[in-house]
Amino acid sequence: MYAQSADVYPLLPLKRTVILPGTESKLTIGRPKSLEAAEWAIARDCLLVTSAQRNGDEDDPSPEGLNRIGTLVRLRHWERLPEGLMQVVVVGLKRVSLHRVEVSEKGYRALVSPVEEPETTSSVERLMIDHVVDLYAQHVESKGKSPSDARNELEAFSSASELADYLGNILITDWQERQKFLSILHPMDRLERLAIMLTGSSQIEELESRIRARVRQQIDKSQREYYLREQLKVIHDELSGEGGNEIQALRDKVESSNLPDEVREKALREINRLERTPSTSPESGVIRTYLDWILALPWSHSTEDNYDIRRTEQILDEDHYGLEKVKERILEFLAVRELTSKSGSKPKTPILCLVGPPGVGKTSLGQSIARALGRSFVRISLGGVRDEAEIRGHRRTYVGALPGRIIHGLRQAKTNNPVMLLDEIDKMSADYKGDPSAAMLEVLDPEQNKTFVDHYMELPFDLSNVLFIATANTLDTIPRPLLDRMEVIQIGGYTEDEKVQIARRYLLPKQIQSHGLQPHYIEISDKMLRHIVRFYTREAGVRNLERQLGAICRKAARQIVSGRTSRIRVTTHLLQEYLGPPRKIQDMRNASDQVGVAIGMAWTELGGVLLPVEVATLPGKGQLIITGRLGDVMQESAKAALSYARSRAKELNIPENFQETTDWHIHLPEGAVPKDGPSAGITMATAMISALTHRPVRSDVAMTGEITLRGRVLPIGGLKEKVLAAHQSGIRCIIAPKDNEPDLNLIPKNVQRDLKFYWVESMDEVLKIALAPRAENSDSPIDLPTETSSYDLSVQSKSS
Repeated sequence: MYAQSADVYPLLPLKRTVILPGTESKLTIGRPKSLEAAEWAIARDCLLVTSAQRNGDEDDPSPEGLNRIGTLVRLRHWERLPEGLMQVVVVGLKRVSLHRVEVSEKGYRALVSPVEEPETTSSVERLMIDHVVDLYAQHVESKGKSPSDARNELEAFSSASELADYLGNILITDWQERQKFLSILHPMDRLERLAIMLTGSSQIEELESRIRARVRQQIDKSQREYYLREQLKVIHDELSGEGGNEIQALRDKVESSNLPDEVREKALREINRLERTPSTSPESGVIRTYLDWILALPWSHSTEDNYDIRRTEQILDEDHYGLEKVKERILEFLAVRELTSKSGSKPKTPILCLVGPPGVGKTSLGQSIARALGRSFVRISLGGVRDEAEIRGHRRTYVGALPGRIIHGLRQAKTNNPVMLLDEIDKMSADYKGDPSAAMLEVLDPEQNKTFVDHYMELPFDLSNVLFIATANTLDTIPRPLLDRMEVIQIGGYTEDEKVQIARRYLLPKQIQSHGLQPHYIEISDKMLRHIVRFYTREAGVRNLERQLGAICRKAARQIVSGRTSRIRVTTHLLQEYLGPPRKIQDMRNASDQVGVAIGMAWTELGGVLLPVEVATLPGKGQLIITGRLGDVMQESAKAALSYARSRAKELNIPENFQETTDWHIHLPEGAVPKDGPSAGITMATAMISALTHRPVRSDVAMTGEITLRGRVLPIGGLKEKVLAAHQSGIRCIIAPKDNEPDLNLIPKNVQRDLKFYWVESMDEVLKIALAPRAENSDSPIDLPTETSSYDLSVQSKSS
C-alpha cells in the first residue's frame, strides 16, 4: 500500500490540526523550526509535509511524538506577520507515510513516500458512493437544507477517495478523529466510516423522538411544567445508560462532604442552575469551576496541633540559632492552646509580624514553626502587590475570575488551620485598582476574619484558626491600622559570634550536602569562618555568608573531581584564591582623634552602619553647606545643631559673632548613598563644636541621639543594630540617649562586655565625654563627670 519512491520534504508539525487531501486550510506559524520549514519550502517548490503531534500541548515535539501518516501540501499563499509570525494557506495533495524524521536548527526534515490507494471494482465503489450520498442528503435535510443541492454538490467528485476526504473534512471536527480518518488508507473503508457516522446521527434523531413519545404517554399534555420535568428525567435516564449522570454525581458529592449549611445550600443552588444550563453555554463552565472551588476548600478539615512543648522547642532549635524571642512566643501560644483546649474555650490565634533585615531567617522561621506545630505551611508573597483583587479575588461576573491569594493558599494547604506566611507585607502599595493593605485589614483582624468573604466565593470562610505570620524589613511603609492588628517581633542582625555558630551548625553542612561532598572533604576552622564573616560579608543576616560557603564548596568539588586533591584545608591564602581579596573594613581600633570629625551610628534595612560626620569651618558670612545626599530630616537636624552651638557660644568659649565671619560645611562620606533620620543630631553638634573649639573628638567613641534646640538628647530606634556595627568596627565607647537604656537587654552579653555605655540626657554630657583635650594627638579620654549616667561592662578588649 506504500510507494517505493521516497523523497525528503520540510516537515510542519501541527497542534490539534489535521489537513485532509483535497482541502484548503489557513495556518499561523510561529515556532522557529516550523518557520524554517516554511521558508525552505517557499525557496524550493512550495511543497511540504504536515503531521499532527500526538501531544497537542507540546511545543518542541520529538520525531516519536509525530503521527506516521501525514499530508503532502502545497503552499498556495503566504504572508509574513508582525512579531516574526507567518500566515499560510495550504492545499492538501495526498497522504504520505513518514519513514524518518530529522530535527536540526533548520527545522524538521522528513523522508516520506506517497501512500498508494488500492484499486476497487467500479460497481462496488459506485454502490458505496450512492449510499453515502443518500445518507448525507438525509442528514442535510434534517438540518433544514435542500437535499438536492447536496447531491448536486457531491456529483462533482469522480472517485471514492476524493468524496471521502471532502465529506470527512465537513463532518469530522475533532482533530484526533480526523487523524484516525487520515490514517484509514482504503477509500472504501473511509466511506464506510462516514456511513456509520451519518447513520448514528439519524439514530440520535430517532432516539430524541422516542424520548418525546415516552414522555407524552406518561403525562397529560396540558401539564406543561410536569411535561418538561419528565422529559428531563427521561433524558437523564438515557444518559445514565451511556456513562453516568454527572449532575447527580456532583449532588451526591456535595451531600456527602462535610460542608457548612450555608455552603451546602449555595452549592446545591449552583448545581440546579447547572442542570438547567446547556452544556455548550459559557456559563456552564463558570458554574463547574465555582463548584470545584467549593468542594476543594477545607471548610471543616483541620490538623491537630502538637502540644508537646519540649519537642516543639527542640525542632525550633534544630532549624534556627538564636531568635529566642520568637521561639518563646510560639511556645507561649502552644501552652495557652493546651490549657484552653482542656477548659473548652477557644483562644485567639496570634498574628505575628517578624521585622528585621534580609537574611536573618524570617521566612524559614515560618516553615520551622509549621513543622514544630504539625501544621501545613503556605507562603504568600505580597511584594509588589497593587491590586485589591489579589487578596479578595475577582467577582464571578468578570471573565476568567478566580479567588484571591488567601483562598488559593487554603486550597493549597488542604486544611483550615495552616501556618500562612505573608512575606514582604511592607512591599504592598496602592494604585487605581485599590489598596491591598486595606483588604488585609479584614484578613488580619481576629474579630472579623471569622467570616472572611472572598469576592469570587461569596461565602464566609473562617480564618480564625489560621496562624498568620507576616514578614517585613521595615515598619515605616506599613499602614498604621494594619500594623495595629499585628504583634510585632523585632529580629535584629546577628553578631559575629552568632554568624560563626550558624555557619558551623547549619550553613556549612547544608552546602556540603547540596554540592555532593562528604564532611571530611573540607576542613574549615572557626577562625577561618570568622575571617569569612569579617572580610567577605557585610550584612545583618547570613545570606551572603551562605553564598560564600557555597563558592568554597564549588571550588573544592572541582579540585576533588579533577584529582588534584582528596581533602581541602581552608586557609587565608586559599580564601584569597577562591573568593578574591578581602574587603577593607572600617576598623577604628587604630584611628586617631581628629578635629571636626565625629563618629555617628545609623540603622538601615540591611542592619547598622557607622556614619562619620565631617565639619569644616571656612571664612565667610555664616552660610551652612550640607553635602552627602542628606534627607530633609537630617538637614533639619544639622540646622538644629548649628542653632544649639550658637546659643551655647559663650559657655563654650566661642566668639559670639563667629557666625558672621564663618561658613560651615557639613559632609557625610559615601555621598552616593541617601541618608536621612534625626539620630545624627548629637553627632553633627559634636563635630561642629569640635571644629569651633579645635578640640579633637575621641576616635573610640560612637554616638547616636536626636538633639533639640535646648540641647536635650531624645531617644532613637535601632540601637541594637547600631551597637553591633560599632562593636564590629572596633569602637569601645557608646554614647546613647538615657531613654534608650532599657534597650541594653536586647544587646548580646558578649558585646556588652566589650563596650562601655554612656547614657546621656543633655548635649553638655555628650561634649564632656566625646571631646578630647585641646592638646594635639592626645589619646587620653576625659574623665566622665559624676552627674553623667554610665553603664560600664568592659572587661577585656576582644577582637570583633
